[in-house]
Amino acid sequence: MIGSHESGSGPYREKAFDDKDRPLFEDIRFLGRLLGDVVREQEGDAVFEVVETIRQTAVRFRREEDNTAALALEKRLRALSPDQTVSVVRAFSYFSHLANIAEDRHRNRRHRIHDLAGSAPQPGTIAHSLERLVEAGAAATPVLQQFFNDALIVPVLTAHPTEVQRKSILDAQHDIARLLAERDQPLTQRERERNEALLRARVTSLWQTRMLRDARLTVADEIENALSFYHATFLTEIPALYGEIETALKEHGLAARLPAFLQMGSWIGGDRDGNPNVTAETLEHASERQATVIFEHYLEDVHRLGAELSVSNLLAGASDELKALAAASPDPSPHRVDEPYRRALIGMYTRLAASARVRLGEGVVRVRSAGRGAQPVRAQPYADASEFSRDLHVLMDSLAAHYGASLAIPRLAPLLRAVDVFGFHLASIDLRQSSDVHEAVVAELFARAGVEADYAALSEDDKLIALLAQLAEPRLLRSPYLDYSALVQSELGVLEMARATREKFGDRSVRNYIISHTETVSDLLEVMLLQKETGLLTGRLGHADDPAKAGLMVIPLFETIPDLRNAPHIMRDLLALPGIDSLIEHQGNEQEVMLGYSDSNKDGGFLTSNWELYRAELALVSLFNERGITLRLFHGRGGTVGRGGGPTYQAILSQPPGTVDGQIRLTEQGEVIASKFGNPEIGRRNLETVIAATLEASLLPHRNAPAQLSAFEETMQHLSDTALAAYRSLVYETPGFTEYFFTSTPITEIAELNIGSRPASRKLHDPKHRKIEDLRAIPWGFSWGQCRLLLTGWYGFGSAVTAYLDEAGSAAERARRVTLLKKMHKTWPFFSNLLSNMDMTLAKTDLAVASRYAQLVSDKKLRKHVFERIVAEWERTTRVLDEITGHAGRLADNPLLARSIKNRFPYLDPLNHLQVELIRRYRLGDESERVRRGNHLTINGISAGLRNTG
Repeated sequence: MIGSHESGSGPYREKAFDDKDRPLFEDIRFLGRLLGDVVREQEGDAVFEVVETIRQTAVRFRREEDNTAALALEKRLRALSPDQTVSVVRAFSYFSHLANIAEDRHRNRRHRIHDLAGSAPQPGTIAHSLERLVEAGAAATPVLQQFFNDALIVPVLTAHPTEVQRKSILDAQHDIARLLAERDQPLTQRERERNEALLRARVTSLWQTRMLRDARLTVADEIENALSFYHATFLTEIPALYGEIETALKEHGLAARLPAFLQMGSWIGGDRDGNPNVTAETLEHASERQATVIFEHYLEDVHRLGAELSVSNLLAGASDELKALAAASPDPSPHRVDEPYRRALIGMYTRLAASARVRLGEGVVRVRSAGRGAQPVRAQPYADASEFSRDLHVLMDSLAAHYGASLAIPRLAPLLRAVDVFGFHLASIDLRQSSDVHEAVVAELFARAGVEADYAALSEDDKLIALLAQLAEPRLLRSPYLDYSALVQSELGVLEMARATREKFGDRSVRNYIISHTETVSDLLEVMLLQKETGLLTGRLGHADDPAKAGLMVIPLFETIPDLRNAPHIMRDLLALPGIDSLIEHQGNEQEVMLGYSDSNKDGGFLTSNWELYRAELALVSLFNERGITLRLFHGRGGTVGRGGGPTYQAILSQPPGTVDGQIRLTEQGEVIASKFGNPEIGRRNLETVIAATLEASLLPHRNAPAQLSAFEETMQHLSDTALAAYRSLVYETPGFTEYFFTSTPITEIAELNIGSRPASRKLHDPKHRKIEDLRAIPWGFSWGQCRLLLTGWYGFGSAVTAYLDEAGSAAERARRVTLLKKMHKTWPFFSNLLSNMDMTLAKTDLAVASRYAQLVSDKKLRKHVFERIVAEWERTTRVLDEITGHAGRLADNPLLARSIKNRFPYLDPLNHLQVELIRRYRLGDESERVRRGNHLTINGISAGLRNTG
């Protein structure tokens, strides 16, 4: 509520909400008032009055459906000067950001209130999951122990061209969130005034900080943005979460220390698919920056431990192992001669500093003096993180044996857990490249070695023969005496750097190689061959006396609908090849498969994408169970529902039976990373949710197998076939649809915004060659979100269900089919989650706003034809969704989210209206900096207002 001081005015009127939500709307009002004060101070009364008039008019239009207000709003927005336009856009954009902070704070507040009241554990918590396991008789100690021993859960941070926030803005928002949280504590008048002054300063800082980047984001920038979340959340909250889980498990008889089953992954610096800016040097920089962050964290904690563990052996004993560590310390100070823990920690600090120096070079990591009087010796570096961990265990065991176990709780135990989780590498960096690039590299290597003149032209069978022959031979194809193309040098250079990185920071630093557009078995063998050429694969494939061992697990990524359908056949053929079984055995008898949500959605629409993913998962599980191999699925989810987004807890629980089994990796992308992990408390709970859902999905799989599952699946197949036809008819078969999309959405403006190091499309700026097929799936979905249609999250469902019911032939049969769909919704988590996500997407869809974007299409006939088809499908979809769920209207099961979305609309409306106006001006030839900047600011603001748009 920008600038409003009246306690009952504006959209957040208290009478409309439950008392429990009152603090949320008071926070929003308070932050809105601060923002209004800053706008008045910085821009003057005239600008403030313009912003406030637009706000009030937009609210009147939304709240009272006042058409006069709608006309007045449009007239007022069109009349804005360029400078006023930018100020209005900034004001409404920042309000969206501040509202997000208030909502996050309220989530933390409600969580704390539940804890204080002793309420029943909430879904998504470990405590709730354990209760469900107890009820089902699945919480036996051996069962839980086996689960955690075998589990691997890895959130993977990725950088994609949807993240529109600068790190400076994120830092300011972190401060605002912290200061807002302070206001829930008892404060004196002076403290409250100081708190408000600091908040006003940070809001002022926001206003005076450039929201957008002047230059396109580099990979190095993306690396630093990701690392900021380790400082904010992961380094402290992951060890704390392990501690909470172990405490909860003790109540169920499991008192053992948990292995490092939750780890972190990253694509940033290793994902080369479509990004020419990622090279061997980029991978080296990413791994070294990650290592710098974790070494500095360890050094700081060891330094503080030295101050905390002032235990004297005159008062408390110490183990022989601890005394040996102390004796090896370079600390000769007589003042610490009776303080073995401090002396041991000084020695550990010098070894840790040496470990950083030998891996990163002199002066990269900030190193304190090891201790007053300590000798400046060159200590022996730790060989690896496990050696450092062993020394920390010596401290832990000694304290435990001498009545000092409580001294380990504040810092030593979390530090030891951090070492288990983060090692010396922080996060495992995945490599990724497209299969066609690998084919080109292998073709050149074959040709230069005189093996195959035209490898790319070979049939799949002949490619396999050629690849298997080379993988069975010890000699290399590459010669040091020949020159190779830049492509070959670059691709092999990345793999050589991966090998060097593993030697420097440990095998977990780089352990996966993902192949985009996997379509054949040869796509997988080509990467194995490239590993052999760079020393990452040793031995000979198919030779029992010298079996092949791969340093990097080769992981296929199945993305499109045809690829998903072909996935089990490809994996079956791969597993049947000679030597592959022993190679997988060397990997721990595990194999990972990645499934892409984005491209399958763009290819086949929301319903068919989800169904084909479901079918592919079931087929893969069946195959891997048959072969006795552990399958780990890697879910390439995005922020939007159309890209696999939505609540993580429900998403994991809705996975097909047997497809989780303690093993899951999933991507966290774009602005969703900031939303989930920017706040430490929320970040910890989001991580807990992933663990809780994995635990339930693994040990309570029967939830996903209702009694009528076969009938449900048969019905889903029928719906999917119809939905696919409806979706492709619109997107790929409607003449002029490509022109409609590129004209009615801000896709070209998004491509110009400096929001990622990766191009949005290879051919985006050439109207003659524009194709939906060439457009990356991420900006495709992002664009539909900006114009408030979000059809990637619902289009096709209405046609599918309507046709299914119309085919009934009789009223009785129609009623039976409706009953079946209702039962699917009530008893099948897959279908229930599908409808829930669609419900959320439809709640954020606004046809009135979208119609304004349609006006950007100059061809009236095309505009009318396409938009009317979209509207008709929206009407069908909402109608059948209401019939199946029994709810009239959106988000009936989530009233707080419904209110949140509804109350954001008055602040999103002006941004959407201004975006349309700015796009029109820009495309008519006004390429001034103000218009360009205003356009890009609207993209930022709308993204913040919708939250999950990436």
